[in-house]
Amino acid sequence: MPALTHSFVSPWTLALSLDSIVLLKQEFLHNPIRDWCIALILVLVAIIVARTIYWFIEKHVKKLTQKTATKLDDLLIEMIKKPLVLASALAGAWVGLNYLDFSAYGGVDQWINGFFSVLITLLGAWLLCRLFDAVLDEYAVPYFEDSETDLDDILVPIVRRGVKTIVWIVATIMAMDNAGYDITTVLAGLGVAGMAFALAAKDSLANMFGGFTIFTDKPFGLKDRIKVAGFDGTVTEIGLRSTRLQTLDGRMVTIPNSDISDKAVENVSSESSRKVVLNLGLTYDMDEAKIKRSMEVLHEIADQHRDDLEENLSVGFNQFGDFALNIIFVYRITKGSDILGTQTSINLAILKRFADESIELAFPTQTILTKPS
Repeated sequence: MPALTHSFVSPWTLALSLDSIVLLKQEFLHNPIRDWCIALILVLVAIIVARTIYWFIEKHVKKLTQKTATKLDDLLIEMIKKPLVLASALAGAWVGLNYLDFSAYGGVDQWINGFFSVLITLLGAWLLCRLFDAVLDEYAVPYFEDSETDLDDILVPIVRRGVKTIVWIVATIMAMDNAGYDITTVLAGLGVAGMAFALAAKDSLANMFGGFTIFTDKPFGLKDRIKVAGFDGTVTEIGLRSTRLQTLDGRMVTIPNSDISDKAVENVSSESSRKVVLNLGLTYDMDEAKIKRSMEVLHEIADQHRDDLEENLSVGFNQFGDFALNIIFVYRITKGSDILGTQTSINLAILKRFADESIELAFPTQTILTKPS
């Protein structure tokens, strides 16, 4: 017959097992210790899952996105990994607390659900702000870095702060609504405050929109010479509220951007060439040969300044004036040439050549005939 074996259980082991069962059945805040342990295990499992997701993104997902041609997926993964890990941990904590029963305390379960709804809403706002920052830094900022104006250096931070402020305000209102608060009064207060702010900052907002118009339409840039609002000068600074010009007299003028956006702006620097119209009056004792010769001389002078002039010039005998026969000389000085120096050189050449050719320039004269009585 096979020998009978007997397992021996120590009285101490049995006593500890019984104590453990009794301890797990004890209650804390109207929930057995066993349920508290299960809730803690659920939270720990959520944290482990969150860390696993983070590890998986770092080790595998990022390697896949790096192989793609676009950087958008890399930005999305980089921006959502931390909020995703935090969301997993919050979900585990929410499930763990919902496993417990707090009905004996009246309203605690509702308070817990509202609290986690607020956290999830704020987490979503944080995620949106991170995504907005990433897209702005990757696509918008490099595009504006090549701009000739410094308005982008002011607008980009304002747009960044403005969008993020709106996101957080909307998220806060949604969080308060999820928490069970009456947001009607809050919205009404925000509406009144917004109207008061808009009225107080009407001029500033108009200038800001004017600056945005200047930035987008780009009617001029820094160091351009413009004529606007009765001023003629070089643009030295383009700001959010105003633009500064240094006039030809050397004075600094500050013009609100709203005035610039509402008025016609003449960009002198944008001209491809400077048009010069010269009217030369010859005396009435000039004959046909002298007039033709004067026009030939003007063509010869233009040929001598060909490096500074465009080819499309005009010379003609266009008017019998009150005291002179008018010869018109229209030429264009190329961009980049010394405008005043070229005009001076041409005018001096005209004086010299006309004197050499005995072509006399007229000046205002009157001949008075008296009739004997």
